[in-house]
Amino acid sequence: MTRIIGIASGKGGVGKTTVTVNLGAALARELKKDVIIVDCNITTSHLGLHLGMYTFPTTLNDVLRGKARIESAIYEHFSGVRIIPASLFLEDLKGVDVVKIKSTIKKLEGMADYILLDSAPGLGREAMAALDACDEIIFVTTPYVPSLTDIAKSQTVAEDKGIKIIGVVLNMVTGEKHEPTHNEVEAIIKLPVLARIPFDKKILRSLSAKSPVVMAYPSSEATQEFIKVAEFVTGERAPRRGIFDRLRDLIFGSPELG
Repeated sequence: MTRIIGIASGKGGVGKTTVTVNLGAALARELKKDVIIVDCNITTSHLGLHLGMYTFPTTLNDVLRGKARIESAIYEHFSGVRIIPASLFLEDLKGVDVVKIKSTIKKLEGMADYILLDSAPGLGREAMAALDACDEIIFVTTPYVPSLTDIAKSQTVAEDKGIKIIGVVLNMVTGEKHEPTHNEVEAIIKLPVLARIPFDKKILRSLSAKSPVVMAYPSSEATQEFIKVAEFVTGERAPRRGIFDRLRDLIFGSPELG
């Protein structure tokens, strides 16, 4: 059975697309799942940029305008995931009806084990369209009270729509004393924290390398946290890397980065 999971945030700039890409790669590579990730952030699409894929013959925009079938907008990425991108071009927003996102996504059922929807941030029209299309949701936030407050608002909307909330991913965590602790975050938002992704320059380097950090730096702390989310979602345990694998990464660097 296909599980459709929205990756959402109360505000922009919290790393929602980074989480989507790396969760998808962790599911595909570590747990051998068939994954499609969809860029539902139509007006400010970034999914393809994170994966080094910039132009496409067909995008989700074409599908939502009724000019193409959803199957023609699916592309393979070397990470093992398939992606459905949105267009980067302003003119491609003309005639796009985001209300059709739900019916479009439903056509993907049976084509993958997991479909991850990279939602627009907040609670605007695009974000609500992605919420309507998913059955489950993971929220992404930074460990600061304003961001956590925005998650609480989105949580209320998701619950009203009957969407199962899997939990929250804390991103850009530094571990400094001014940040709320794990327990404090859960007390504020009343949701389980699935992982704490560190503020790590390796994530920025992986973006430059056009590769998910779970591939570019497989032994990094960030990668282990993304795998933790994938394990929680699936209820399965990924194979553990041996000490020689970790030493090789440390001495020679990731084979994904050459």
